Formats: sequence, structure tokens, C-alpha cells
Amino acid sequence: MASLINIISKIFGNKYDKDIRKIKPIIEEINEIFSQLSSLSNDELRDKTHLFKKQINDAIKEEKEEIRELKSKENKPTNLIKEEDVVADEIQTETERPETELTHQEKETLYERIDELEKIILEKTNNVLEKILPEAFAVMKETARRFSEKETIEVLASENDRELAANKDFVSINKEKAIYNTKWNAAGIDIIWDMVHYDVQLIGGVVLHQGKIAEMQTGEGKTLSATLPIYLNALTGLGVHLVTVNNYLAKRDAEWMGPLFQFHGLSVDCIDNHQPNSEERRKAYLADITYGTNNEFGFDYLRDNMVKRANDLVQRKLHYSIVDEVDSVLIDDARTPLIISGPTPQGDKHQYNEYKNKIDKLVSAQRKFITTVIADAKKLINEGDEKKGGLNLLRAFRGLPRNKALIKYLSEEGVKALLQKTENYYMQDQSKEMHIVDEELFFVIDEKVNSIELTEKGIELMTSSTEDKKFFILPDVGGEIALIDNSKDSENEKTIAKDLLLRDFAIKSERIHTINQLLKAYTLFEKDVEYVVMDNKVKIVDEQTGRIMEGRRYSDGLHQAIEAKENVKIEAATQTYATVTLQNYFRMYNKISGMTGTAETEAGEFWEIYKLDVVAIPTNKPIQRNDENDLVYKTNREKYNAVIEEITELSNQGRPVLVGTTSVEISELLSTILRRRKIKHNVLNAKMHQKEADVVANAGKKSAVTIATNMAGRGTDIKLSEEVKQAGGLAIIGTERHDSRRVDRQLRGRSGRQGDPGSSQFYVSLEDKLMRLFGSERIAKVMDRMGLEEGEVIQASMVSKSIERAQKKVEENNFGVRKRLLEYDDVMNQQREVIYKKRRYALHGERISLEIANMIYDTCESVVEEVHELKDYDKFKINLIRLLSVQSPVSESEFKESSLEEVTERVFKQCYASYQLKSKEIAKQTYPVIKDVFEKQSATYENIVIPFTDGIKTLQVVTNLKEANDTKGENIAESIEKSVTLAIIDDVWKEHLREMDELKQSVQNAVYEQKDPLLIYKFESFNLFKSLIDKINKEIVSFLLKSGLPKQTSAQEEKHQLQSNLQTSRPEENTPQQNTNKPQQAQQKTQPVSVEKETGRNEKVTITNGTETRELKWKKAKPLVENEGWRRV
Repeated sequence: MASLINIISKIFGNKYDKDIRKIKPIIEEINEIFSQLSSLSNDELRDKTHLFKKQINDAIKEEKEEIRELKSKENKPTNLIKEEDVVADEIQTETERPETELTHQEKETLYERIDELEKIILEKTNNVLEKILPEAFAVMKETARRFSEKETIEVLASENDRELAANKDFVSINKEKAIYNTKWNAAGIDIIWDMVHYDVQLIGGVVLHQGKIAEMQTGEGKTLSATLPIYLNALTGLGVHLVTVNNYLAKRDAEWMGPLFQFHGLSVDCIDNHQPNSEERRKAYLADITYGTNNEFGFDYLRDNMVKRANDLVQRKLHYSIVDEVDSVLIDDARTPLIISGPTPQGDKHQYNEYKNKIDKLVSAQRKFITTVIADAKKLINEGDEKKGGLNLLRAFRGLPRNKALIKYLSEEGVKALLQKTENYYMQDQSKEMHIVDEELFFVIDEKVNSIELTEKGIELMTSSTEDKKFFILPDVGGEIALIDNSKDSENEKTIAKDLLLRDFAIKSERIHTINQLLKAYTLFEKDVEYVVMDNKVKIVDEQTGRIMEGRRYSDGLHQAIEAKENVKIEAATQTYATVTLQNYFRMYNKISGMTGTAETEAGEFWEIYKLDVVAIPTNKPIQRNDENDLVYKTNREKYNAVIEEITELSNQGRPVLVGTTSVEISELLSTILRRRKIKHNVLNAKMHQKEADVVANAGKKSAVTIATNMAGRGTDIKLSEEVKQAGGLAIIGTERHDSRRVDRQLRGRSGRQGDPGSSQFYVSLEDKLMRLFGSERIAKVMDRMGLEEGEVIQASMVSKSIERAQKKVEENNFGVRKRLLEYDDVMNQQREVIYKKRRYALHGERISLEIANMIYDTCESVVEEVHELKDYDKFKINLIRLLSVQSPVSESEFKESSLEEVTERVFKQCYASYQLKSKEIAKQTYPVIKDVFEKQSATYENIVIPFTDGIKTLQVVTNLKEANDTKGENIAESIEKSVTLAIIDDVWKEHLREMDELKQSVQNAVYEQKDPLLIYKFESFNLFKSLIDKINKEIVSFLLKSGLPKQTSAQEEKHQLQSNLQTSRPEENTPQQNTNKPQQAQQKTQPVSVEKETGRNEKVTITNGTETRELKWKKAKPLVENEGWRRV
């Protein structure tokens, strides 16, 4: 099939050839215009930018003017209620409606028109950009040419030039002239500009502007290519974001490419240079071009949706983003959501230390048993009893698949094939006979899906020290409830029995969850492979890049289980305050594009999730690298011996060698062997990633040996001297095939840049993880038939293709996992968008009056709907008074005879009129105080804080002092609406996130009932969100209608404090953010005095010292609490 596709592609051309053919006419036009620009002076070249901006502004002038007019109508002041008379349960309202006032329907129409005009503006802007693209690209190329050919460029000094000269070394002012130096410093390195865009970079620029992914090989100049669409789209003034994988690249690229944009009057900044929530970061987002890391862009979005004042927002509307190393950001990092979290009540309560010893005992018993099973399997197979031997072999594989003795034995002739044959036999008929294999085990591991399950034998071992044999067995809730319902007990006794049953189920669920996570930690997560222990903390290693993922924690208690295993401090659980996946964050941009050297293998996922097309761009010079077929060995020992010999030989030839590994453990093993042989080398892994730039910079020197993880040094090129090129160029040695083909391609791509010579060779053994899990049975059989002796190797294209097929299986599985995550987050995202939109309206004050009117209507409808069907008039009247503080506007007979809509409409008019009168009354009450403060203290205070209470809770409402005085207090109503809406939304939303987390965890049990957890999650989350919106509306409306000024009101200066005790889930290291997790010093408050009941000497209490939790009698626990640093839980 593959050969047929290749033949068809050669005849008709493939997709990528067609993509390039469509772009070539644009490239020809760019080059033609470029040839004409050399005759322009420097000032005339710069004037092109002003002309481009004028074209864009002229095209959208009418729409912008119409939006201005519509907003001026919206903002005209209104005075609705003149007086109110209440007679016999009915309200008669005399209104005074000026001609300028808009009805609710008119406001809706106005806002819809504004939204429509903004879409038209975007469309027209894109049309103009398409039209000016060839000339704009040519201007950037000509700018690069002039910078490369001259040491300085002189132009007439503009105001922008003078500002730059005050802050940047590469610009100086001489009288009326501005002089741009073509040498400057970027990330601590002095550079001389020597680059001019060549055709494949122009193609890459066009692809990026079209909102696609440009796959450009390593060394082809993706960073320079991106300058073209960045310049073009920055002309709109809407902002362009260049997203990188780490802050070193963000800062380097901003300083390296910045002068080209700044020469044309465009502003450039990098968010990673500034503190979160700071004025400097806000200005960075207002720049025409903003560089930054993916995490910081995402976290700023979340932080913005937690602020209390519009002035604290840092981001503006997301317009256009170019994602560098797009596969790493949108695929690898997309698996983990960005989370801002804070302390949760009883977050330090857990059972990991309590059950750790039981798991230790269980794993030891399994390990001892598996050792015996492997020995029996060897004996039986040698005696010719393959049936029993195969059964023992499969039992050992399902018990401890990572057992080193088992892995070594599987590499022997015929053993792997026997295991696969036995597994196929027991898996037939939906694994009907698999219980025979598992019944002797204490637990069963399925490494392919990363799952683990306790057997009856394991449960028996763990409960041997307890009297309750059902200690780790979940009760059958459905069956037990049916028995309770059918019993002859009283209703009260049945209720008590059900409560006890559900409580028992909840306790055991938590207990079993703890046991499962500890088992995973002990058997599936290895130190120095999946994680490292540094500074007494467990830190996750990114399997793709080999970098430590600072701040990131495994979810669902797994991280705490690993901390318990490694005997480090178990961190307290936190509560989610705000969360978003990178997938959903980047889908919020009007346009997104990306660039990388390895996207083709994930093209399907990019299209399905982001609707991003991948275009493979040819290299500027033909690739000279020699990619050899994989060398396959039976054992790891043979493989690593061969790798060391190859490194020694290549180093002696004067060639630099880059050795790619998949884990810290392997890199340190190879480093140890090389040290023994006295071969000088550098190591770059998760423990030494701070030296990344320095190590990569030296990796191309003569005879240099560098051991690194497969994707280390992304974004930095390994440059070779002429001497090294003559020796054969950079040699790539892969010590293992990665799960993903693009990671291997990334490693290969380090060699052969820009036509340089080089080679790549992967070494594989049957003990490698990929080969164990997905390796073709055919490879094992071929090696057996060939009768390979120890140390012998096979190398053939068939074997390499078989390995690639195994990689495809893993990629499909990983895509399924990411897609599932996105499906869950899509549910959350729909809710998030609704809540954040409400929050945004409240924050800016725009549309807030319409939002409040809609909330009042929805609340009135909810109150009426609750009782109308049953015609319960008494309850209706009580609910109106309790929730809305109004009398019924309809009599009992009207209530029973009128329709739901008619009653709702009358209740709404009553409530809205009452609210308008309340607003006027509050303005009258507050104005004298405001006037007094303004006249006496306006020089001291900018804002004034006014307390409002509904008798239950009090909110501090902040309003501008001058504006409040000028409007005679009429702006107070809007300030109350904004403050109340924000406070209640934040409070209720935080609780809703906790409920959604719990729901996501609880629905997973639906698998055992043959149900789809996602469908149940969608259904239940819809009901939760419906309740959430109803609760928000009722609480906001109830507070607004019932609240008033306390008896004593005093003006206070507004003191703004940012939220403290918040943590981000994946903070970028070495950014100014690193200090933001420390709690800010809060004002001291008088604490209430609490009186505790004295504990009896023999009463049991729970105490902890931070790492261990115990339950003791108080007489034994008291000395520990008083003298040894323990505390009661």
C-alpha cells in the first residue's frame, strides 16, 4: 500500500508539492518588488510602514466611526424612576423616559451591531493584509539586506527613535539624525546582523501568515522567517504574540529580531522580563509585538480573570499568535492543564503514610513471588513444557513487566515469541481464561494503559493484620440499597442505614484510591526516569524534552504517593481557582500559526483539534546527512557496548558526537562508562538543564561528545567549523527509539543543517520499552530464525519500518489520551467562557446594566416557575419577600389565572422599578459623605470605599471619588453592580471548580457499569452549571435588592491587594514569577477567641509532623505535640 502511494505521489505530486506550487507566484512577486526597493532612501523605506498603516485604517474607517457613535449612545445617562406609589399589593410607577434612553431590547440590538462591526473590521483588515503582503515582505527583506551590508544606518530621527536611543545601545541620536548600529547584544551574546531572507524563508512566512504550520528543518531559519508575518500583522496595531517553549528563547528572540521591527517604528517587548500583574507586563502586551513563553501567556489569561479592577488587566483581546516549536507546545504541553491553585481546607490530610508500609510489604511479596515464577518458567521451558512455562512467563509479565531478570530472559531465542503466543491464547474470548494467570498474583499491571489492579490474594495479604476482611472492598451500593428498601425497617431506620452505607462507600473509595496511587508510584514510576528528587522535592521530568517541569505535579494524588515512596515531605493538596488547557487557550486567538521541524507525523491531530494545516517546506540546500537503518540487538548490555565503541571511533576521527537518550538514568549510565574510558564529554539532562545553551553551543566542536535527551537544545543550532565538516560533520547516535517518531526526527535534525555533512544512527534492543510494549512479533521471530549469538546485530529497512509501525501505535494511543482530555476540558471551557464573559462585563462596566436586567428577569422567572405549576400563591409571596424584598404585584386570582410569562413580566417590572428607586436613594444617602471627602481630602484619595450590607454579608464597593462627586453619587449604582457581580461570581465559581474536579474523578467508576464516563460527565456537569447560573443570578439580585448602607458609613482610602497564597501549576523557571508564590504580607486582623473542649487522656487524636500522620491516645500524643514539633490535625 505504501509503495502504491509513493508511485501515485511521484506521478501526480503530493499535498506538500501542491501547497508550495500555490505559494511560488507570491514569492516571485515579493522578489520582484524587493529588487526595486534598493533605489529608495532609508527614510523612504521607513515611510512604507506608515503607508501600510494608512491603507489599513482607511479600509476600516467607516466601521470604527459607527462603533464610536453606537458607544456614545450607550453611555448617555438616564433617569428612569420619578416616584412610586404602592396600592393594594399593586405597584403603579410613573416613569420619566428621556428620548435618549434605550430600552433593553434596543441595548441588545446595539451590542449585537457592535459585535457584527468588529467582525467586519477583522475581515476587511485581513483583506488589506493579503493585498499588501508581497510589498510588506519585500520591505522586511530589504531592511535585513541593508542591516547586513552596513555597519550603521542613518535616518531622520523620529520621536520613537529618540525614545529608543534613551533605552537601547544600538540607537544613537546625532542632531536631527538617528543612527542604527547593526551590532547589538541579544541574551548576553554580541551579534552582528548577517542574515537576509532566502526563498524558503519567504515561503515559510507566507504559510505562517495564512494561519498554518510551517514545517522547516533545523537550521533553516524559522526565527528569521517569522519576522515577515510578524511585521505584516503588527501593522494592524491589534498585537502579535510570538510564543516560545522557554524564557531563554523568548528573551533572545525579542532582542535578536527586535531592532528590525523597531527600525520601522513598531514596539517590541517580552512578557518574561516583567513581573506578573505588573504595569510593565501590561505595557508589554500593549506593544505591537510581544514575545513570551506559552505558560506565561496562559497564566496571564487566568490571572486576568481573577482581578478585581479593570486597571489590573494585563492582556488585551487575543488576535494573532505564532507558536515556535508548535508540536512541543500544542501537543506535548497540551496534555497538562494550566492551573492556578490555592490552599484548601484540610489539604494536608491524607492516608499515604498510613498505607505506605502495607504497599511496601505487598510489592516485596510480589517481587519475591515473581522471582520464583521466572525461575520456574525457565526450568519448564528448558524441559520442553512450553504450556506451563508460557503460563508462568505470562504471569511474571503481568505481575512485574519491568523486572530486569524477565526483560533479559525475554531477549533469549524464542522466549518473546512464546510469551506473545501464550498471551494471545489467554486473551481470546474477551480474556475469559485470564483469571487463571492472575489468581496467583497479588496485583496485576497493564503497562500499556498504565493501570494496576489488586487481586483477591493481594487484598487478603493487606487485610491480614486487620479484623475487617472487607477493609479494601467497595460495597455494592445498588444491591445494598435494594435490600434496605425491601426490608421491614421503618423509614427512619432505612434512611440511617443508607447514610451509613454511603459513608462506608466514600471512606473505602478514598482508601482504595490511595492504595492504587501508591501501587502506581511503587511499580510504574521510576526515579531518574519519570521524575528526579532534588532539594527534597519530587520533580517531574518531561519525557519529550528531558527538562524538569518546575511546579508541575501529577494529578489525582499520584504526586503525593510518589513523595510518600521517596520519604520526602508530602505537600498539601490544593484547590483549583482557575484552569485552562493550552489547547483551549490558543483556540481563543482570531488566528494562530506555528513553526517546527517535526509536525508532519502529527498533522492529523493538528487539523482535528486546531484546524491547523501542516505545510512541509523544502530545505534551502539538499540534505547531505546519511540516515542509517536501525541496529537491533537482543540485550541492552550489547547495545550500550556497541554505542560506546561507536562514540570512541567517531571521536577519534575528529567528529563531534551528539548522543540522544530517553532518560536521566541512561544518560548517567553512559557518562559513567565514558568517564572510565577517559573520554571527555558533556552531559545535558534534567539535572543539568541550566547549562543547556552552553552545552549545545560547544556540541559542534572537534571530537566533542555530548550526551543529551532527545529534544534537548530545541531552538539553538549546533554550528560546525570547516575542519569538522571535512571530517564528516556531526554524528547523531540514538540510544533508543522514542515512543514518538517526531522526537527521533528532532534528534536527527540536529545534524545536516544548511547542507552540512552528517550522519545518524539509532541503536535498539528488544529490552527497550517501545519494543517490549509494541515491538512487532516478526522482529523477535526473525532474530530467533537467524540464530543470532550474543553481541550480533541485525540491520535492515524492514526492521526499521517495523519499529516505526510500533511508534505509530503509541502515537495513536497518546492522541486518544489528549483528545479525551480535550473532550473533558471542552465541557469546562464552555462554562468558563460564559462565566468569564459575565466577569468581563462587570469588570469594564460595559453591558453591566443589561446583564443585571437579564439577571433580575431570570431570577423572577425562576421564582415564578418554582410555584406556578402547583398554583402555590402563599409560597410565591414568601419567596418574593425572601429573595427579592418586594410584595406580590398580582392578586391570588390573577396568579392562578395568568400564564407563567404574564406573571413573570409583572414581577420583573416591579423588581426593576424597586431596584431603580433603591439606586436613587443610595445616591442621595452617599452624596453628602462623598462631597465632604472630595472637598477635604481629594488630594489624598483617588477612590472611595463604601460598605454595603444585606444584613448577612458586607461588601466593600470601590468607586472613583471625582466621578462620584461629579455625578452626585449616580455612578454608585454601577459600582455596586460591578463589585457585587465580581465578588459573587468568584466565590461561587471557585466552589463550582471543586465540584467539577470531584465529578471528573467520580464518573470514572462508570466504566465498571459498562457506561461511558464522558457522557455521564457531560450530563452531570450541565445540571451543575445550570444550578450555578441560577445561584449566581439569585445571589446577585437578592443582594442588590436587599442591600443598603450600614448605620454608620465612613469614607476609606481604597487599599488594593493582589491575591496571595496562589500557585501556578507550571511556572516557567528563572522568570520574575518565581517569587509570586510567596504569600504577601497581609494586614494583621484581630482574631476571634476560640474555646476548645479539653481532650480526655484516653481519647484518640490524629497528629502529624508534616511527613507522618499517627492516631494515638491523647496521653501519648501530648508530649509529641508539646515538645517534638507534632501538631493535631
